[in-house]
Amino acid sequence: MLARHRTARGLRTAALGSPPRRFILMRVAPFSDLHVLALEGVSRSRFLNKRFTGLVNLRLKREHKHRPGHVRAVAREVARAKVDHVVITGDLTNLALEQEFEAVKRLVEEDLGLDAEHVTIVPGNHDLYTRGSMRAQRFTRFFAPYLQSDLPDLAADIALGRFPIVKLRGPLAVIGMSSAVPRPPLVASGELGTKQLEALARILAHDEVKRRTPILALHHPIHNPESRVKTLVEGLVDANDLEDVIGPLRSGLLLHGHLHNRMQRAFPTKAGNLLAVGATSASLHHEDEHRMAGFNLYEFDGAGDLVDVAAHVFDPGAGSFRIDRVPTWD
Repeated sequence: MLARHRTARGLRTAALGSPPRRFILMRVAPFSDLHVLALEGVSRSRFLNKRFTGLVNLRLKREHKHRPGHVRAVAREVARAKVDHVVITGDLTNLALEQEFEAVKRLVEEDLGLDAEHVTIVPGNHDLYTRGSMRAQRFTRFFAPYLQSDLPDLAADIALGRFPIVKLRGPLAVIGMSSAVPRPPLVASGELGTKQLEALARILAHDEVKRRTPILALHHPIHNPESRVKTLVEGLVDANDLEDVIGPLRSGLLLHGHLHNRMQRAFPTKAGNLLAVGATSASLHHEDEHRMAGFNLYEFDGAGDLVDVAAHVFDPGAGSFRIDRVPTWD
């Protein structure tokens, strides 16, 4: 008789009577792209910029795809799962309005209900939708408790604040980066920048990080489209520089959102392989089960080795979640 255990590379089998499954020490739940919309009381003058094209896009196709009830269901299910750490990889808001940030803050505090030390949040392009939202530091002001770092002296001063942020948790080092920068209308690309990448190299070389499994979190995926033009429009423009910095890593996770698709793929480094994992949108209503709202759940043993991977997919008809695999992309 065989027992089956799901891992990052699929299903492995272990004969009963063999050594027991490794003790699960840490459970991490990433989710992303909440796209919370709140327009009540917003002056029309706030749309005399990039928000105008964003609002048109919402009215034409996005408004009915991203549903607030799905986001609340995801947050509450993550809370019920009693995970050790939550990672939210950006696009919390739609138009970077104060009302939207306030709504997300309430959702994180009330529906998710975890202390800030158990949550890592990084921004997405929608959270810096305009230059004014960056100048006002809305993301940083609303989520300051979640941006505290265990290695603050190693961070870099960038326009949004001090990044990367580091949270040392058991056998894991959660490292949150900002790839969000204001862009012109119809452009959603991201960039880490030289200062942040240099800070990331310092962090990865730190002894407290080196003895842990790194979990790197940012909004934009490191896998760019084949087209250079498409990369400049929606990709991570300095992905090659990030690849150089993480070259010494032998293992770990690289979490992202942005694509609204549940996926994982191996990302080779000079020293080994990372698992690059994309989360779907936590608010997305979609007929494709790999895009339907939900979250991923990763379990690590005491050595920081990844033991189990599962996708929790929302079923809006039943109002519940079912457990599935995270599909692997080549």
